[in-house]
Amino acid sequence: MDPRKREGVAPDRREEGGRPRLLVARARRDHRVLPRLREGAREALDQEEHQGRAAPLKLSASDAAELFDVDESTVYRWIEERGLPAERIAGRTLLNRAALLEWATENQVAISARVFRPAESGAEKLPSFAQALAAGGVHHAVPGTTREDVLRGAVDRLPLPEGSDAEDLLAVLLARETSFSTAIGNGIAIPHVRMPIVFDVDEAIVSLSFLERPVDFGAADGKPVTTLFTMVTPTVHGHLHLLAALAYLLRDEAFLAGVKAAAPAEVMLARATEVELRGAGRPGTRGPA
Repeated sequence: MDPRKREGVAPDRREEGGRPRLLVARARRDHRVLPRLREGAREALDQEEHQGRAAPLKLSASDAAELFDVDESTVYRWIEERGLPAERIAGRTLLNRAALLEWATENQVAISARVFRPAESGAEKLPSFAQALAAGGVHHAVPGTTREDVLRGAVDRLPLPEGSDAEDLLAVLLARETSFSTAIGNGIAIPHVRMPIVFDVDEAIVSLSFLERPVDFGAADGKPVTTLFTMVTPTVHGHLHLLAALAYLLRDEAFLAGVKAAAPAEVMLARATEVELRGAGRPGTRGPA
């Protein structure tokens, strides 16, 4: 069934401010959801940091250099010359971890294989991307002709626990798309928000959705989106870890080839597992060039 019919909303393809009117209206209608979910994310992050389980959401230039396995001067050069998002707070240069990972993926900058290093004793056990993908599944021919259509299709296919509010998750993803596209280029989008939203799930979930037809997400490279990676995690730290792992995986030629070919689930899972194991075995090496 057309998801708009299920919502009782007539399809309206006209644009408002360069964005589909239906998408804008939906985001306005659900505006009350966003502060509540964002506040919940902040509380979760505060709790994780207080318990010493979480990596900070804000990174120093030194932290960023370690994540990329480069020196600090390179990080500052990227800020000045390549638009790496950063801000000055109390005389310090700080970078939002999620925004940094988006930038790295969009600009094809290699992430260090340290992302796959086992968690230190006492720290939160980080989710395996391959295991999260196995939990969320690989879905082919997800229908839809608009961003709302395909995002709803992706959310509908997430194996959320009974009682989870999928509509809240969809509202947040739609609101993000109205302000800034999550398309990273090459036909791929990673729907998420910069203040990660955590859900009451037992384990991290990553869903890979291959779309039935290309959909315009307003990507910087002008290419329509054919593939969505959607993730739901029980912790903010886990969410950021999976974003970093995906950024690393999308620099791997074989994994990316599988994405472009809409490969079967077993192929994508095998490749993700292989890359993770290789990265964990050589934690000091850089990601694929």
